Amino acid sequence: WIEPTNYTIDRATTIEATLFNGQGFGGIVEGEEAGATRIGYFPNRIAATRYFLGDTSAPVDGRIGDNPAIALAPLDNGLHVVAYVSAPATIGYQEWEKFQNFVDHKDLPTSLAEHTALGFPEVDFTEIYIRNSKTLVAVGDGAGSDLRTGMETEIIALDNPYTDDVSQGMRVLLVYLDDIRANEQIELFEKGPDDVVTITTVRTNDDGIATLPVRPGFSYMADAVLLREPSAELAEQYDAVWETLWANLTFAVPAAQ
Repeated sequence: WIEPTNYTIDRATTIEATLFNGQGFGGIVEGEEAGATRIGYFPNRIAATRYFLGDTSAPVDGRIGDNPAIALAPLDNGLHVVAYVSAPATIGYQEWEKFQNFVDHKDLPTSLAEHTALGFPEVDFTEIYIRNSKTLVAVGDGAGSDLRTGMETEIIALDNPYTDDVSQGMRVLLVYLDDIRANEQIELFEKGPDDVVTITTVRTNDDGIATLPVRPGFSYMADAVLLREPSAELAEQYDAVWETLWANLTFAVPAAQ
């Protein structure tokens, strides 16, 4: 995921953000510190990255090894959207049960019967995963809207958490290519100033929209996973039988004034 040093900044301040890989939004979950690794700027790990302000956009450039990986000059005042697509990576499963636990947790539509019917091995198989991550940063007044950045799967904020009234929840739209993702699970991680993280789940409705319960003074990560068979080219290149696409969105709700 992408985690800015500050979610709200002024026009003269650099947008600085760290790329993380790990669990639990890097906070304290049920009294235990969640593991998270900072990822430096390495082009071979990045498929695409760009940032947006309304109709204006620019590439995210960096120097090899930069950490934080993202340091950007704001395009102007307003809501900035930073998008990052990771290069494909893999994870191996020595036994079916571990994969079953994963798909159950993420509410993904597969089973051992389907897996074996496709001719996939029950042990020692590989999954490819690709992260499609975004973050929302308010520069100056923070006015503006999130947008479709072109990632394969994406969570789009329908409300601006920095300027809109989200006391009744913040609406998001989940998409895949040109389609909405209806009746799908979104996992929501809420992190307080003390780094304690609370995890809940919500579902999108028939229109692909979910309402996230949010509170002032907290930061959030929304996460949704899509499971598919990889292309023949990827399957051969990585010797993989499944591919997961992760849609991820981070933002904060300012503390009440």
